[in-house]
Amino acid sequence: MHIFAESKDEPGPKFPFSYMSFLNVKAIFRRVSKDIELENINFKQQQFQKIAIAGETGSGKSSLLKIIAGLLQPDSGKVEFEGKRVIGPDEKLIPGHPGICYLSQHFELPNYLTVEQVLSYANNLTDEEAFALFDICHISHLLNRRTDQLSGGERQRIALAKLLITSPKLLLLDEPFSNLDMIHKRILKAVIKDIGEKLNITCMLVSHEPADTLSWADEILVMKDGQILQQGTPKHIYTKPVNEYAAGLFGSYNLLSLAQAEAFSHFHEIELNGSDLFIRPEKLKIVESEQAVKGTVHKIRFFGSFSELDIVCSGSMLTVKTTCTTVSEGNDVFLALNPSDIWHIDE
Repeated sequence: MHIFAESKDEPGPKFPFSYMSFLNVKAIFRRVSKDIELENINFKQQQFQKIAIAGETGSGKSSLLKIIAGLLQPDSGKVEFEGKRVIGPDEKLIPGHPGICYLSQHFELPNYLTVEQVLSYANNLTDEEAFALFDICHISHLLNRRTDQLSGGERQRIALAKLLITSPKLLLLDEPFSNLDMIHKRILKAVIKDIGEKLNITCMLVSHEPADTLSWADEILVMKDGQILQQGTPKHIYTKPVNEYAAGLFGSYNLLSLAQAEAFSHFHEIELNGSDLFIRPEKLKIVESEQAVKGTVHKIRFFGSFSELDIVCSGSMLTVKTTCTTVSEGNDVFLALNPSDIWHIDE
């Protein structure tokens, strides 16, 4: 019998699962010296659900992944994978848990061996399965090359393939996009997508640039100071962040000043209740009608597919993302918005 998981925030992807959760993280607590590294971490992951963890450096993301993998010992709480407790390194001789693989951002490969030699050691796959995996990881053309002849992005995909030949059910990726150029980053994103879709491996990742996760994840956990600050779908967290910290992780944003809010309220029905009014830059529109809020273009930054404008409006600066190419610095423009794109945050 199967049931379907519902998103807490809004309708979203649904995942078949039994009453036993695929991954269940319960009340994880960890202290390092006098500092609390993780505090009361609780969440579940269903099979094939893609979860991303976002947060500033030192928020506890990597430590949480290592605990889930059985590579780091929590002080209290537990992790259950397919109904079995994940045992920490203090309780077993060889750290790790069957079916869970963890790729560190500080992975290592043996030097001076060919890629084929590196991958052959733990390979129990048939030739057909192995070559299919190598194609998915975009490394088939590298098999005869030595590991010291590879770029950083190529080495990372080799390390990933080395884990995948053990046929894990859960893959944990720690900062997979860090230190990659745009070409290798794009390749790795395609690889991670195919790992889930073609190999049926459930993935969880931490990203140094959380905006990279918006198009990939089914659910995002926002962490700060060792706690889960917000949890929800990418759309919900991007458009309705719980505070400025969560907002800033996923790109630029505006907090309307009181004067700006009152100016927009003359043309739109906007609730002014004393809380900050949050809106993403792309939700502010440059319009031709003068029945809108007037501003002056202060600065234009060109990003290729769009431009980012700093516009002085009602005595304060607003950032606007637009594809409009007819405005110049110093021009007066008129701005409009949809009240449904405004979100009230408390800090």
